[in-house]
Amino acid sequence: MYKRILVPVDGSTFAEQLLAPAAQVARATHSELAILRVVDNAEDHSAAARYAQELAAPHGAQAICLPTQLEGVAATIRDEARRVPGTLVAMCSHGRSGAMQALMGSVALEVLRALGEPAVVFRPTSEGPPALSKVGRVVLPLDGSQLSESIMPQAAALAKWLGGRIIVVSVIEPMVKLGADVPASDVQESGYVRARARELQERYGVEASWEVLHGQPKEAIPSFVRSLGDAMLAMCTHGHTGLRAVIAGSVTAHCLREAQVPVFVRVP
Repeated sequence: MYKRILVPVDGSTFAEQLLAPAAQVARATHSELAILRVVDNAEDHSAAARYAQELAAPHGAQAICLPTQLEGVAATIRDEARRVPGTLVAMCSHGRSGAMQALMGSVALEVLRALGEPAVVFRPTSEGPPALSKVGRVVLPLDGSQLSESIMPQAAALAKWLGGRIIVVSVIEPMVKLGADVPASDVQESGYVRARARELQERYGVEASWEVLHGQPKEAIPSFVRSLGDAMLAMCTHGHTGLRAVIAGSVTAHCLREAQVPVFVRVP
């Protein structure tokens, strides 16, 4: 699937936290690893190039230092990713302004939009766990919309590439129960996610299971992912009903922050 992992860095320790996990994934998948530093000023190029080389050397990675294009940092990252087919961009969502901003901030969102395909985003915290170096499961939240399901082929390919499996999840928000013990929506949702899990197995040849979660999506999904210990998320940026909040705007950032795992995300 992927032949190269491209990690943009900006000089901050936050942006560097994906390097070691990315290097381990690259070794496990026999992929190349490249570290990209984009600089705004020509006079900073030499220092930035040395910085990239120092980061790359311990991991046997390629160091790339490029000037910012007229279109901006996002376009520079996009074009470098496209230069080598089969490149997966993996970046931290918290970096130093001028080179990389938070997820759904201007630069990172522009990168996701410009790529037109998923990238991996991770939001490190000083007190949180480091990014996973071994991913055994890819959690795929679906809400029944074509948009949320549009990432299924890529999520399946990602799980196979990582040597893991997929867990399809849907979330039932608090509601009035129609039956004595079980809400009618439980049956509907379980049938839906079971069918999608079966489809992933039969069509894409990836091991898949399913879960129906209860509660507010922005709380239920991060809690579930954290409980697994070896999982990452895969999602589009928005859907509708129920998971609209999870796959869009501020709650996407909330899931990214609270799940504390890498997110394989696509902006349609």
